[in-house]
Amino acid sequence: MRNMESNTAEIARGERFEFGKNWSQFLPTIDAERIQRAEMSLKEMLEVDNLSSKTFLDIGSGSGLFSLAARRLGARVHSVDFDPKSVFCTNELKRNYFREDGEWSIAEGSVLDSEYMKSLGQFDVVYSWGVLHHTGDLWTALENAQRCVRPGGRFFIALYNDTGSQSARWHWIKKTYCSLPALLKTPFAFLVTVPGELKLILKSLLLLKPGSYIDTWTSYRRNRGMTKWRDIVDWVGGYPYEVSTPDTVFDFCRARGFTLTKLKSGYVGLGCNEFVFLKSGQQNS
Repeated sequence: MRNMESNTAEIARGERFEFGKNWSQFLPTIDAERIQRAEMSLKEMLEVDNLSSKTFLDIGSGSGLFSLAARRLGARVHSVDFDPKSVFCTNELKRNYFREDGEWSIAEGSVLDSEYMKSLGQFDVVYSWGVLHHTGDLWTALENAQRCVRPGGRFFIALYNDTGSQSARWHWIKKTYCSLPALLKTPFAFLVTVPGELKLILKSLLLLKPGSYIDTWTSYRRNRGMTKWRDIVDWVGGYPYEVSTPDTVFDFCRARGFTLTKLKSGYVGLGCNEFVFLKSGQQNS
């Protein structure tokens, strides 16, 4: 069994990024626009208008934004996260929008704990966006997560793309960031980000559109996740870090009775491939 206290110990040893701390700084930025975009993302990928009468398991709930979106779409939601600070964020979001709501439960737990995951039962939708590759054991996490999908249910996951040597370099960067003293982490994140930012600046100048670079910061809220700086810190520090290719994920899930219904994998680079799988079998009404 994965001990919840190991989260703090792993952070202290430089083996894990403080994901929950980062989410707590993102939490105040959640507003109606972000919530609406989260809802649209779920509706688009799951190809539904709502989640009424559905059960929804959010593995690695983070800020709680997508648990909130699922609940607003009508689902009965259970949110799980390994990081106590992420659990706190999800609870705060529930308190702000669905206080005392019995259809949304939140718990601290690890997807690597097979017995714990079995105890949750099965759900119509199991959702884990950008989480399983940060557990330190991607394939065990994927195995445990897929077992929570009931027959006829959907498995919506996003996993970092394997780009070979480039991914290996970022593995080193992320591990280095987490092992640094706190005072050096922000400067390190800034330094490793500079080359990419300079390329964006140069591109905007060559196109005679300097405002386009400024927009990458001021209009970042149009994206799926955090503010740009919070996303940078999350990316540079996001360790443990594992990658996979679309075909290996497809083969893994197909061998367990899943059919791919939606895929986003074009031009993602080091980012996430997104998958929605349908589990074989008849869904209960």
